[in-house]
Amino acid sequence: MKFSGFWVTLCAFLASLTYASAQVTVEVTQEQDQFLAGESLKVAVRITNLSGRDLQLGAEEDWLTFALESREGVVVPKLGEAPVQGSFVLPSSKVAIKRVDLAPYFLLARPGSFQIVATVRIKGWNRELVSPPKSFDIIQGARIWEQEVGVPKPADSTGSEPETRHYILQQANYLRGQIRLYLRVTDTYGKPIRVLPIGPMVSFGRPEQQIDKSSNLHLLYQDGATSFNYTVCSLDGQVTTRRTYDSINSRPRLRLDQDGNIIVAGGTRRISATDIPPAKLDDSDDSAKPDPASTNSPSVSQLSATQP
Repeated sequence: MKFSGFWVTLCAFLASLTYASAQVTVEVTQEQDQFLAGESLKVAVRITNLSGRDLQLGAEEDWLTFALESREGVVVPKLGEAPVQGSFVLPSSKVAIKRVDLAPYFLLARPGSFQIVATVRIKGWNRELVSPPKSFDIIQGARIWEQEVGVPKPADSTGSEPETRHYILQQANYLRGQIRLYLRVTDTYGKPIRVLPIGPMVSFGRPEQQIDKSSNLHLLYQDGATSFNYTVCSLDGQVTTRRTYDSINSRPRLRLDQDGNIIVAGGTRRISATDIPPAKLDDSDDSAKPDPASTNSPSVSQLSATQP
């Protein structure tokens, strides 16, 4: 059987594409597969170089781009291009990981199933490497509490109408029936400032919340059989305090001290690597120990990883 020159050339071209794709691979990963609308949509693009040569990446603004579509194939509108520029060299037999938050750059306002595809353009190869689709879900949260608060002003400010914030606590069924607690912070006009995942919670518990003199939100909720999470969030949705308490001899509660400050009364504090600000052993009882599960050393992969 004879092949024309055209088919020989085409077969050689397709073979070169397959070979090049095997040399350099692109993969999109996420730490979670379900998100609330407005929550940060963080992805990590893993680029593995087995080409036998160094790759120069990141110099162009469009060296890495993303596309999202629904399960039905409807393209998700873009609000802008995610900032990914930053030149780096990826040596052969190495892995580069680029982390990006896609939430500000795509219009994801409704619940549904979606998938992400990342495209890497390699300068000089005239090639585009496309990742396999990565699926995720936007889920619906149920409001369990909300409160409007005023934004404190400096003492020398004028008597204009005060600015407000709206705290909204939502819970959503996460993976395999797990309930997860979220905080949504909006401005005076209802525009989201931040959607923050607080953490998993037990189904039989109900969060306790109080607002302090600076309009910060204090949350105490049960996240285990005997463990409680204490979190303080600011008006811009930032976590300023996070602690863990165990109900060993008594159940922890939110209380006001003699100076009008909100504190956790009862329970026994357990020091954890996730504490904000980082805790010291003398911050709690002498018996408090770091959580062993949160201090394990990470595993080391066969290929070295860089994070441009």
